[in-house]
Amino acid sequence: MTAIANPFKRALAQHRTQIGLWAALADAYVTELLATTGFDWLLIDGEHAPNDLRSTLAQLQAVAPHPTHPIVRPVRNDAAIIKQLLDIGAQTLLVPMIENAGEARAAVAATRYPPHGVRGVGSALARASRWNGSADYLHHAASELCVLVQVESVHALAQLDAIASVEGVDGVFFGPADLSASMGLLGQPASPRVREAICKGMRAVRAQGKGAGVLAADPAIATEYIEAGATFVAVGSDVALLARGAGELAAKFRQP
Repeated sequence: MTAIANPFKRALAQHRTQIGLWAALADAYVTELLATTGFDWLLIDGEHAPNDLRSTLAQLQAVAPHPTHPIVRPVRNDAAIIKQLLDIGAQTLLVPMIENAGEARAAVAATRYPPHGVRGVGSALARASRWNGSADYLHHAASELCVLVQVESVHALAQLDAIASVEGVDGVFFGPADLSASMGLLGQPASPRVREAICKGMRAVRAQGKGAGVLAADPAIATEYIEAGATFVAVGSDVALLARGAGELAAKFRQP
């Protein structure tokens, strides 16, 4: 069995825009349903959604038969947590709250085996290697792993060029909610100041040949970001879709 290819990583390298959806309900049945709806990628969220290692594994297994690519966001930039996520089969990680190039390098190192990094060697027990069924996994795993780092503060924006230039970083994701808070605009991720900063940041990231990503539930704003150079864009979340759809349906039958 040969190494499992990472189509999302290839798409970013070829500058093909990938449209995704946040999967935050932490349920494999829901995530499997979402994987049949046509999105290029789904974000299995371990930072703000109630996911643990086993629920993340179940969702990776549920998505596996479908063309949608699963991206996993760990709760923090931690080598031990990243090791576990890689071993259960995550190939693309979205690492939150990266503030500088050193933290970006640490995230990359957590995905590489020694001597190029610090990932613990446990492939014989790992779904990622198909329990050692994947030929030469230890030597080729890194080529199919995709590391995305999140820039979410004014301080991180000031370090953007250094962060994006880190070898092994495949893309930079801009977090509008945290960035707006850092700019003194809490709860205003769609503020013109925030959007301008993100568009400027995207152009800088693309100039270094890396992918630029963002979450934008408003179609007009999502289009604005794509026109600014975004190559991976989440255009909504399962939580919002369910809440909005249920609310609208209930309203149609609610007594005046």
